[in-house]
Amino acid sequence: MRYLTQRAIAFVPTLIGVSILIFFAIRLVPGDAIVAMLGTEAGMLTQTQRESLEVYFGLDKPPVEQYFSWMGGVVTGNLGLSVRHGQPVLNLILARFPVTLQLAVMALSIALLIGLPIGILSAIRHNSAVDLFGRLLALLGLATPNFLLGSLIIVVLSVVFKILPNSGDFTPLHEDPGKNLSQLIFPAFTLGFSFSASVMRTTRSAMLEVMGQDYIRTARGKGLAGGVVVRRHALRNALIPVITIIGVELGYLLGGAVIIEEIFALPGIGRLVYNAISQRDYALVQGVALFVAFNFVVINLITDLLYAAADPRISYGQHA
Repeated sequence: MRYLTQRAIAFVPTLIGVSILIFFAIRLVPGDAIVAMLGTEAGMLTQTQRESLEVYFGLDKPPVEQYFSWMGGVVTGNLGLSVRHGQPVLNLILARFPVTLQLAVMALSIALLIGLPIGILSAIRHNSAVDLFGRLLALLGLATPNFLLGSLIIVVLSVVFKILPNSGDFTPLHEDPGKNLSQLIFPAFTLGFSFSASVMRTTRSAMLEVMGQDYIRTARGKGLAGGVVVRRHALRNALIPVITIIGVELGYLLGGAVIIEEIFALPGIGRLVYNAISQRDYALVQGVALFVAFNFVVINLITDLLYAAADPRISYGQHA
């Protein structure tokens, strides 16, 4: 509990640092928020109308004053108002996040289902045909860009076999689970395939290192079956680097897979922030960035706790 409290307190300076970087970085993007919002119609505004809009969205104040005004709202759960959507930023994030979360969970599941077994088998059958297959598959996963694999899936399944659901009519999970899963399975596979390559390589490397330890030879010398040695003694210790790579990748996925969401026309966080940047929607970019940073620090904390669960020798009680 003491460790959790200390880490929760450490969240604050991390999030403040991220908020400062994002707040001032987005203002370095060339262009004007009012022009980006109205397009060519911005030229029809009178000076009074333009000033009124700037006052309404708080753009008339100096940047430092805007920052403190924004952070004052963040503390109370108010992330500001989107100039493009005309809605509270928090509402927009909460409306899009379920799609990104579901996509990330499905991609993670696919990555673990592919990467863990092949990584373990590659280590156990080191330098065999199975190991060679696993390494080639990992190399293919790492070398194939997501946009290329996604485009190939769309071309083959949509143009050739005509079985890919139409894009642009996304259906939430609670409305039609079957249709929802058919729309997300291919984007999730696209993300999960490259993700599985990282899991596969990390698992294989960690297992090979652990399998060479003295306590593994001792366990084998006691006459334990090979499967028992792997399951009880080797795999558990080899999971630490695997948990690390899962935590990092999941953090990125929860920030929105911009390219995949754009290719498959999924209304997730990635597309939301991509459009917000192009439209100079300051409040929305700041809100999404802060939300993603919060996800990262929470996942980092959960990863630390999973270390102790995977390896009982790791304890935070005395060193926290």
